[in-house]
Amino acid sequence: MSFKYTICHPDKQAIEYPSEVLNNQQVIDLAKKYPWKEQIDLCFSLLEEQIFYSPSLEFINTTSKYSLTLTADFIDGEISFALWFNRPKKVKILFGLLGQTERMEVDDVWPFTLDESIKYLEHFVNENYSVIEKLYQK
Repeated sequence: MSFKYTICHPDKQAIEYPSEVLNNQQVIDLAKKYPWKEQIDLCFSLLEEQIFYSPSLEFINTTSKYSLTLTADFIDGEISFALWFNRPKKVKILFGLLGQTERMEVDDVWPFTLDESIKYLEHFVNENYSVIEKLYQK
């Protein structure tokens, strides 16, 4: 598999789009080694109007176009993560009266620890999408 990725920095309005393409292991390594704590600390050092994003990494499968985003926040004294899953999803048109169509949809679920987030990221890079999808059916 190959993956593109984006980075949202708390203090930068522009989202970073590195040109590097990553393989499965590089995706996992980047998420594990990313300076999550330092980025959360940066949020606390800024004025509210200076914060553009929560620290986030988005990974996009270059073939399927599915993506998974890890977004960090500080909740009850701990770093906590939300997982945003973007994939094709069947949606009803006009309450189902006109049938269904498939379009890319993003759902988020939280809170997760970094270890739990990495576990789901591993499923994502291995295209075990059904495991991730179960998170959004609860």
